Amino acid sequence: MKTDVIIIGAGPGGYETAHYAATRGLSVTIFEAGELGGTCLNRGCIPTKTLCKNAEVLNHLKEAAEFGINDVAFSIDFAKMIERKNNVVAQLREGVAMALKHPYITLVQGEAVITSAKSVDCNGESYECDHLIIATGSKPKFLPVEGADLPCVLTSDEILDLETLPKSLCVIGGGVIGLEFASIFNSLGVEVSVVEFCKEVLPNFDGDVAKRLRQSLAKKGVAMNVGAGVTAIADNGDGTATVKYEQKGKQLEVLCEKVLMAVGRAPRLPQGLDAAGVEHSPRGIVVDDNMRTNVDGVYAIGDVNARCMLAHAATFQGKRAVNAILGETDNIRLDIMPSAVFTTPEASMVGVTDSYCKENSIEMVVKKAFFRANGKAVAMNETDGILKLVVSATDGKILGCHILGPHAADLIQEVAALMNKNATVDELKDIIHAHPTLGEVVLTAAM
Repeated sequence: MKTDVIIIGAGPGGYETAHYAATRGLSVTIFEAGELGGTCLNRGCIPTKTLCKNAEVLNHLKEAAEFGINDVAFSIDFAKMIERKNNVVAQLREGVAMALKHPYITLVQGEAVITSAKSVDCNGESYECDHLIIATGSKPKFLPVEGADLPCVLTSDEILDLETLPKSLCVIGGGVIGLEFASIFNSLGVEVSVVEFCKEVLPNFDGDVAKRLRQSLAKKGVAMNVGAGVTAIADNGDGTATVKYEQKGKQLEVLCEKVLMAVGRAPRLPQGLDAAGVEHSPRGIVVDDNMRTNVDGVYAIGDVNARCMLAHAATFQGKRAVNAILGETDNIRLDIMPSAVFTTPEASMVGVTDSYCKENSIEMVVKKAFFRANGKAVAMNETDGILKLVVSATDGKILGCHILGPHAADLIQEVAALMNKNATVDELKDIIHAHPTLGEVVLTAAM
């Protein structure tokens, strides 16, 4: 069987790219060895955000007295929370299946093995194409320390399928994944500790935002340990584990029931890359700005090329690859990539930080606004937060935005849209924002 395009992997990059290619008249065969939707839908973005909503509801209940709602009683049914999470995932997975029921798309369930730049084998059958797009995603990383393979050590995959809440949890890693789970389980009443090797959490985020988020989580009861390197994990034989770490020359430890290994993700490389002559390393498949590999007709998108491990990055990289196949140009700005952390409060960013500008001798001005001065935030009783705009000192263009506060993940999109249009901070000042809204924080910073 031959089609115009073969896509390996049906995560957000794969299935969105398949649908886009089909709407442009290309015939597509897409392969998926696991469940439709990939990591994002089944073990990442969607299930975690579903649990984030559970945590949000719990937080509101705990604060009910501050809103004049007294004597609120509640109990946690964790099994029902997991059931709801599974139902949400199943519903969206069905939506992916429907999107792939296009006359130009053939879905094959099974693991595809690359046999050449224009062919793959799967389930004993051979498939050919003119163009091959690799979208096989990523897998959790592990620290090479003693005890990392113990049953009590979970990845982001396994922790989403826990049947009962642990009394205590040690999260190794203070990145996006680690902090989201730390925030969720803290809201659920679990005793949570975070051990992060770097001197600050969220190493790729703005330093002020990261510091404020760490402090906010600490106030909520999360034990935050930064500049701490894990040296070993031990099973105590009584249903508990000990995470040993070194911090400022001292040997310390955390006692917990479960350990979450959240130290990043590694590209999931498909079989047969060498047979096709595709340049790759453990860090990912090498691609150019059009997602082309070193082999003509072979592309790689999403986590597998490790350029930006975000679901929406994979989707738009896929669109770029299809446009390249069709010989078309586009206005997609892959360098303007909004990202968010769904903690309480949320954090988000787009563009560069003021630290990056200083390190690269870029003249800039930083403009700030605080949620405590925003009417909507005060009314919501969610005043913990800051918004920073990084603006070019030479032409006034917006270079970046960094937010900690309620609905930060939504607020960042306005600035991302403005940056895509090369807007200046003076142009932002003249845009009317509705009152009272959280969005006014953006305007206040610009003013």
